[in-house]
Amino acid sequence: MGQKTSPVGFRLVRNKKWKSVWYANKQEFGNLLGEDDMIRNFLMGKPACQGASQLVIKRMSGKVEVTIHTARPGMVIGKKGAEIDILKNDLSKLTGKEIWIEVEEIKRPDLDAKLVADGIAKQLERRVPFRRILKKAMQSTIDAGAAGIKVQISGRVGGAEIARTEWYKEGRIPLHTIRADIDFAYGRAETTYGSIGVKVWINRGEDHATKAAVGG
Repeated sequence: MGQKTSPVGFRLVRNKKWKSVWYANKQEFGNLLGEDDMIRNFLMGKPACQGASQLVIKRMSGKVEVTIHTARPGMVIGKKGAEIDILKNDLSKLTGKEIWIEVEEIKRPDLDAKLVADGIAKQLERRVPFRRILKKAMQSTIDAGAAGIKVQISGRVGGAEIARTEWYKEGRIPLHTIRADIDFAYGRAETTYGSIGVKVWINRGEDHATKAAVGG
């Protein structure tokens, strides 16, 4: 039997970072984890955060710093910072804490698995033929400099009566090589005939510093 694990969790500490950066005792941990989830769900539901890939939450003595990694920083900041101020105020009311929001631009959206998965999901909802969507997304990622990409969709693909899984792969996706920088994410397309799950693996190349350290 295959033993599956998240490619991102598998590489934590080595070449991936945590999406929540804070320490807590046993009494506080559950509440803070729930609060992180609430902040993420709240922000991802906002129109300003469409095009956001991930949210990194840091906590420092009562203050909460949220870094939004997005391909469209202008949408998050708004005119003269108006949109970001609204988000800060809303989050402060929601959590009862002082909130700081930082925005980091994703320079190459085609190399970000979350943005690629969301892009595929949006096109599936618009009923574009799935093979064309997947091949175009893979070509864009390879052209952006990726060493490999694998995309998989599951559900009533093409409106078929029975659910199935379709996947395509180009280049190398070495999931067992820890030094390989594999970005993984999933999205969901809500179509008229049901939900279609989208998974994307992108190989951004190998961490050569790690390779030299282990004598590879």
